[in-house]
Amino acid sequence: MYVRPIGLQYHRFLRRLHRACLFDWYLEIGCRTGDSFAPVRSKTLAVDPFFRAEINIIGTKPALHVFQETSDDFFAGGFIARNGIRLGLAFLDGMHLFEFLLRDFINTEAAMDPNGVILMHDCVPYSLGMTTRDLQNLPRGAWTGDVWKLIPILQKWRPDLRLTVLDCRPTGLVCVSGLDPENRVLRENYDAILAEFLDVDIESYGVRRFFDSFVLASGKAEQEAGFPLFRPATLPEEMALVPRKVST
Repeated sequence: MYVRPIGLQYHRFLRRLHRACLFDWYLEIGCRTGDSFAPVRSKTLAVDPFFRAEINIIGTKPALHVFQETSDDFFAGGFIARNGIRLGLAFLDGMHLFEFLLRDFINTEAAMDPNGVILMHDCVPYSLGMTTRDLQNLPRGAWTGDVWKLIPILQKWRPDLRLTVLDCRPTGLVCVSGLDPENRVLRENYDAILAEFLDVDIESYGVRRFFDSFVLASGKAEQEAGFPLFRPATLPEEMALVPRKVST
């Protein structure tokens, strides 16, 4: 039986998180309109093959670097390493095929502060139809693709990680903490993982097996507690930029 997340809408959760928490660097993959990273107050890297931003996306950020390219090309370009960046928070919401998200996770973890958190969107589908890999016949409404597979993949291959699955509407937020930027298990076993999971759909895997493997935690409770999961990588609030218009 599928379980539908019915907690805080994920954009609302993200807005409240960024209102409360300041990070040194924030990465977002899959930005499109910029709505999800516009409220960010941290130095930001935004990656999307085709932006459609028509709002103020710089806001109060000290720096915003926008990369209109695929995430694979972004990571291959080496911008993060060249600039000595360590990410405090990342939000992965790119292509909804698990092999893409797996690569994004591998490359992102390598650039993370070990105290940071990686957020993955759309990993909690509530119907079989929304998990399709057929890009020519996508369902109306929400499409998660098969990125749900990242949960069992990380549970199997990286049991050292902590997975907190929040009940944020419409398709959950997976918070991954306890990160190890030096760990190469996923990178070295990428082909084996693809071979294991590529032809598996959620019903052949087992819907009950999948949902029994985690507990949906309350996003609202995380907010009301002051976002303790994210606090280890935050900066002091006095470091926040306060832009001021200069008269000319």
